[in-house]
Amino acid sequence: MKMFVVRPWIARLALAAVLSGCPQQEPPKEDPVQTPVARHSYVSFPALGAPTPLQVAGRLSIPTSAQGKVPAVVIAHGSGGVDTRGSYYAQALHEAGIATLEIDMWAARGLSGGSEGRPRAVSETMPDAWGALKFLSSHPSIDASRIGIMGFSWGGVMSMLSATRKYASGAEPGQRFVAHAPLYPVCWVYNRVPGYEFGELTGSPVFLQAGEADAYDDPDSCQRLVDSLSPADRDDMALTVYPGATHGWDRLEPAIRITDPYAHTGKGGEVDIVPSPETAETSRRAVVDFFRTRFGLSP
Repeated sequence: MKMFVVRPWIARLALAAVLSGCPQQEPPKEDPVQTPVARHSYVSFPALGAPTPLQVAGRLSIPTSAQGKVPAVVIAHGSGGVDTRGSYYAQALHEAGIATLEIDMWAARGLSGGSEGRPRAVSETMPDAWGALKFLSSHPSIDASRIGIMGFSWGGVMSMLSATRKYASGAEPGQRFVAHAPLYPVCWVYNRVPGYEFGELTGSPVFLQAGEADAYDDPDSCQRLVDSLSPADRDDMALTVYPGATHGWDRLEPAIRITDPYAHTGKGGEVDIVPSPETAETSRRAVVDFFRTRFGLSP
């Protein structure tokens, strides 16, 4: 995407994240703007296994209703960087009693986002996911046995790859995500482009949501991906495809048109991102229900 939205909470840590090569975690900074359902703090943590030491910035939000340790979800942004989608889902998760950690991979790398301002491959940002998992696993308010991940587009691909044994080996020994909720994660790319192998899953459930009118894929790309998996892996997959929904249907801002070389099943070209409030609300409820069920929370 050509647009990069810097959230105020990210701006405060961006410079430190870019400049810091030190793996020590910085003390959290309290967010002066609290919401009724969560208390927020700014955090940073090392990207686990990154070739060059990186401090990843993020916002940790703990539900105010929390009693004892609570489950948590890592939220990974798309190519355009941190935007309103993360908070849109985060608030609903907080209301369900689930903590969130919204991370910013671009600030740590001094990137601006978009197809020309992102890393060359999603594999380069997988250390951010494993660093987030390690950070949450050691947090006194988080239940280390109930940590999931979700993401949009680029972050959706991270959510997908983190469900494979190949990439899960990058996590700290004994740690893994127990639920994955990718949104429009460019389904055609898996098992066709080197570095995007998808199969031999960890056994944690994967809830995939896609749009029928997503210009990155064919209308049936995600279904064909699921159908191509082994019976055991298919048992871990759930797929919902929304009729008429474009890529980024839950980006509830004015429609935009971007250009991406991965669009149109790798042929490249333009992609329309058109908001659909109705689909967004449906997908948000579905994400919350998925994690609530996986974490054993009451409705």
